[in-house]
Amino acid sequence: MKKTAFLFFAASVLLFSCNNSGDDKGKGSSDSTAKKEPTTKTPPMDSAAMMKAWQAYMTPGDMHKMMASWDGTWTGDLTYWEKPGGPPTKSSSTSVNKMILGGRYQESVNTGNMMGMPYEGHGLLGYDNARKVFENTWEDNMGTGIMKMSGPWDAASKSATLTGKEMDPMSGTEKDMKEIFTVVDDNTQTLAMFGPVQMVKNIK
Repeated sequence: MKKTAFLFFAASVLLFSCNNSGDDKGKGSSDSTAKKEPTTKTPPMDSAAMMKAWQAYMTPGDMHKMMASWDGTWTGDLTYWEKPGGPPTKSSSTSVNKMILGGRYQESVNTGNMMGMPYEGHGLLGYDNARKVFENTWEDNMGTGIMKMSGPWDAASKSATLTGKEMDPMSGTEKDMKEIFTVVDDNTQTLAMFGPVQMVKNIK
């Protein structure tokens, strides 16, 4: 049986924004002296080079194959501390991982108990071929926000260190988060998370 804890791993979020910066000045006026601000244009890319770049960006590679090897049902042991030096709290968890969108991302559904309450979390993990980093998003029933983290893979230690932000509802501000994910072997992984609440997930 594969052993792990909640995989607070998941993948990238693509944010789109639309900004209408125009105003109503000059409407209904005969003034024609307004001039458009000069812009710097990027030279057009050759269509073949553009296709090659996008093909490389969208094609799953070795990192995605590694992620696919993490598919399946994992059971794990969770240990966390509500404050440094305080007594640890332990519980169990189950994670079901599945590659989606043609093997480009891994979806993770996690269930268990935390602080005496039923717990469910959903993660999406991806590897950005252009930026050369893992990216993940995480949301669960312990909040209403989405945590976003990213970081590189270190082949020598078989681990990834991801950093990002998470909302701290007690202060009303975002706090720095860090997690260290390590592949011990094919059936064992560890995930240590540090933030406003320090958590270490031990896998046996």
